[in-house]
Amino acid sequence: MTDKKTEGKGPINICWLRRDLRLEDNAALYRALKTGKKTLLLFIFDKNILDKLEKDDPRVTFIYQTIEDIKSALQKNKSDLLVKYGKPEQVWPSILKEYQVNTVFANGDYEPYAKERDDGLAEYLSTEGVQFKSFKDQVVFEKDEILKSDQTPYTVFTPYYKQWQAKLNDFYKKPYPTKKYFKNFLETKPLEMPGLKDMGFEKSKLAFPKLNYKSKLADYGKKRDFPADDATTHISLHLRFGTVSIRQLVNDAIDAKASVWLSELAWREFYMMILWHFPYSAFHSFKKRYDNIKWINDEKHFKAWCEGKTGYPIVDAGMRQLNETGFMHNRVRMVVASFLTKHLLTDWRWGEQYFAEKLLDYEMASNVGGWQWAAGSGNDAAPYFRVFNPALQTKKFDPNLKYIKKWVPEVETENYPPPIIEHKFARERALKEYKSALNT
Repeated sequence: MTDKKTEGKGPINICWLRRDLRLEDNAALYRALKTGKKTLLLFIFDKNILDKLEKDDPRVTFIYQTIEDIKSALQKNKSDLLVKYGKPEQVWPSILKEYQVNTVFANGDYEPYAKERDDGLAEYLSTEGVQFKSFKDQVVFEKDEILKSDQTPYTVFTPYYKQWQAKLNDFYKKPYPTKKYFKNFLETKPLEMPGLKDMGFEKSKLAFPKLNYKSKLADYGKKRDFPADDATTHISLHLRFGTVSIRQLVNDAIDAKASVWLSELAWREFYMMILWHFPYSAFHSFKKRYDNIKWINDEKHFKAWCEGKTGYPIVDAGMRQLNETGFMHNRVRMVVASFLTKHLLTDWRWGEQYFAEKLLDYEMASNVGGWQWAAGSGNDAAPYFRVFNPALQTKKFDPNLKYIKKWVPEVETENYPPPIIEHKFARERALKEYKSALNT
């Protein structure tokens, strides 16, 4: 192994950032620095992922800006972040030619593509005499850490959450003190990074939510269901890309006695655990009988849903909010998902994919879990005949139409279209189809 830029300085560690875009309280980075070996941080703009995105995808801009911030912080420490663009399986051989690497450290990811990518990398690195070490970071509990007494995974949230709470002690909440070991970053001159345009992307004009969630924790349980109040924390984008650690959020929730918000953090882990144990559920019904449903999949109805032109004001408000901001209030997400799958009898995978394209905070496990919950096909104890009534949801959660009028200003005027389907008819049709499918 010759022709190394680090030759004569001894082998180094590389810590590969993916969904953990921060220097503080980072499990893999802590483990890499603590070895005492010089450590170089790496980020790869992954073409396997980027090639499927639109040119103005705002998530790429968010990642890019975060990477710039990390580079700036490292440069103050006489180090830098190595940024590459390409397919990881092609990038890594070039990195090993450039650097003499002892061990690659990374935090684990639980999505199907990530698992396949990391398994392949570990196998490749072993042939090059390089170790690959993966750590738990984006969740408090992962994989087999929360199991039933018979050592099988939970498939219903409530009993899972009871054990999640019972097991949560100071060990699991303790942050990783990475700053103590910043002296072990590899000293290097500033490293160039590819520009957004070099990778075929444009800078997004969307505004990204700031990390100012603490002020909303006290009233979260009371106000979270009312979309006009904007009382949710908008933390999901930061959780998705790891600009804040789950341990910090759990500690903040406990300090604020925000029990409902804490349970939402646990829901996220529950869905990640489900995806890990039941990977088929990413693309098929968790309850396999639900794959018998004969979806109508009307293209015109789906287009009206996507554009927020269904004639159901709360549905249209949610979809327009999503299209314009990359965010949708959680209560409204349930309403629009129920409407697509039950009222329009459109395959939940169509909606899941649309959310995957539009949501800033898109995270496969939670999104699939939420859509299957709405469709009735997921790991939920509720019966399939739960069909949200958009009018009742409006009356309960947006009675003054404040949220609706913000996003659908033409509501209650002759310019607003009539409903594309009648509620009573749609509900009865959905129940009939579900009953027929589940009895076959």
